[in-house]
Amino acid sequence: MRILSVLLAFLATFGLRAEEVAAPAPSVAPPVEIPDDGARVAILGYHDFSETEPETAMRIRTSKFRMQMEAIRQLGITVISLDDFIAWKKGERDIPEKSALITLDDGWKSVYTDAFPILREFGYPFTLYLYKNYVDGGGKALTTAMIREMVAAGASIGSHSMSHPYPATVKGFMKKGPQAYDAYLRREMGESKRFLETKFRVKAGTYAYPGGFYTPEMLALGKEFGYHHMFTVIPGKVTRSAPDDTLPRYMILGNYDKIFEFATTFRDSNNPAAQPAGAIVGMIQTTPHPVEPEPGAIINSRLPEITADLSKLAAVDPATLVMKVSGFGEVPANYSPDTGKFSWQVNRRLRHSTCQVAVSWKDSAGKPPETPLRWSFQIDRDSAYLPDGE
Repeated sequence: MRILSVLLAFLATFGLRAEEVAAPAPSVAPPVEIPDDGARVAILGYHDFSETEPETAMRIRTSKFRMQMEAIRQLGITVISLDDFIAWKKGERDIPEKSALITLDDGWKSVYTDAFPILREFGYPFTLYLYKNYVDGGGKALTTAMIREMVAAGASIGSHSMSHPYPATVKGFMKKGPQAYDAYLRREMGESKRFLETKFRVKAGTYAYPGGFYTPEMLALGKEFGYHHMFTVIPGKVTRSAPDDTLPRYMILGNYDKIFEFATTFRDSNNPAAQPAGAIVGMIQTTPHPVEPEPGAIINSRLPEITADLSKLAAVDPATLVMKVSGFGEVPANYSPDTGKFSWQVNRRLRHSTCQVAVSWKDSAGKPPETPLRWSFQIDRDSAYLPDGE
């Protein structure tokens, strides 16, 4: 399955295998039985943002992030605060059936410069998971002043360890024996919490395992240090009765949009028939040039012609034109100098309900466009997924 291979690739960036984050140890204590109220929470995890640097698993385009925040609003998903989430998990507060919690890991400066203005514009609460050694780390790291400004605006803070250790480092201390490993974990998990609470005058009662990697010792120490909720990187919706020390989280990748679609699709709510597919449904999209199928359109063919009208461009270099289509990668699109249209006839039926397209080029001076050409459209399953495929 494609999502599994993408998840494995993401985990590999931390030197992890799937079995090391999926279920390496049982929860320290069984969760208190709280009746399922039907609500589901998608916890979204982000890292770095940029409009100009290449997208990676860890870095998402700023404009795409804005589109995702708009999609959440259009889909009727309520973004709740960390306090709301904690109170709901304890059975002390009700939340909407379709809810989301936004988390941002590590402490990249782009969280302040790119993501924060968008989150403030939408009025979405969010939580920063910071590791001590990167605070005021220079270069691309958040500064104390930036973090304090976001906290003053309502952001929550959680711990992400002292040094964000990779599994190989953790395993190295494990091999030194129980005492050395215990001391190491107490420093990574305990000192981080004390640092954040002292410096920013907040309660840092939640913990995000770096890379999602955890061991039985971490679960026990988390409870000792007062971490009442701890998060992994294994995708899934959170129910009220989910174990508080191994909570699932969707890590939103810059180079694979399907994760966001899964995260924002709530088929497991009380009324699954009424839940639309996530990510693109109702999303307002705009493109700098006319395209077909239109942005956000719902079409009834799995073999459409995809076209970008670039006739208004004065100096496009045809040799640099590239079209990428989800599920296909780069495709052999054709450019017509007479009409200025760059088109490709889909030659293998689109398999997914959402199709994403990106078109790039350079002008005669070798300069790329200021505004990227990206859009999405949907396939109407009721009409397109008939036996004949049309």
